[in-house]
Amino acid sequence: MVVLVTGSSGQLGQSLQSISENYPEIDFVFASSADLDITDTEKTIAFFRKTQPAYCINTAAYTAVDKAESEPEKAFQVNVKGPQNLAEACAKTNTVLLHISTDFVFDGEKSTPYTEDDIPNPKGVYGKTKLEGEQAIKITWSKYYIVRTSWVYSEFGNNFMKTMLRLASERDTLNVVDDQIGTPTYAVDLAEALITIIRYDFQNDSKPYGIYNFSNEGVCSWYDFAKKIFELSHTAITVNSIPTTAYPTPAQRPKYSVLDKQKIKNIFKTDSTNWEVSLSKALQQL
Repeated sequence: MVVLVTGSSGQLGQSLQSISENYPEIDFVFASSADLDITDTEKTIAFFRKTQPAYCINTAAYTAVDKAESEPEKAFQVNVKGPQNLAEACAKTNTVLLHISTDFVFDGEKSTPYTEDDIPNPKGVYGKTKLEGEQAIKITWSKYYIVRTSWVYSEFGNNFMKTMLRLASERDTLNVVDDQIGTPTYAVDLAEALITIIRYDFQNDSKPYGIYNFSNEGVCSWYDFAKKIFELSHTAITVNSIPTTAYPTPAQRPKYSVLDKQKIKNIFKTDSTNWEVSLSKALQQL
């Protein structure tokens, strides 16, 4: 079984590489943006014809949330045009597409976990392009699993956990917002969930294509997340909680973006670990 992973140099791509040897039945093809530019339609289709993947996991994305406000065309190319090209290539080679989306498709005005049936209402360019990417897939190809996730971090790439540890090595105090609520997601746990979906799809005649939510368990603020990072890594630093209004950013963040994961658990029997347990694992890997 050939599984193509696009955007393989990012943190989710690297997380998939880190667990790939646990699945000898899968022939992984890891393609970074240098190997495969998903914004190029013809090259994407040619790459699929050459590799003939049964599944494609698209981890390629423009994720610079604030920068997207001033670079909307770049965000569009990677987050909309790219997924559309992949869906077209999948349609030509009968490949099942697994695509990663985000809690940013929601406005964060709810106070209970978002389900897959809640109506998206993104507030910034990043969220809008990620939603448009989902829609481009839906109208292009029927065999897809779109997995929405939140607050992704790992020992790989750039993320909140690594930024906090770097800042703690440079200063004595940090201010972190405490009124944005969500769930941190360890990229390695997300990678395992994606493999679970592929194995289910491969082994079962019924194909439950569609949109799914996945994150770790539990709820916290960015302030809580930072405090736990420093506690578990035995880092001495003073952390002050501040409101979002005290830390203005170009892009507006959802105030509440906890995801309901009942659907993915019911169908695929995925494991979902508490975020604090997974954070401890990630810190041990650094």
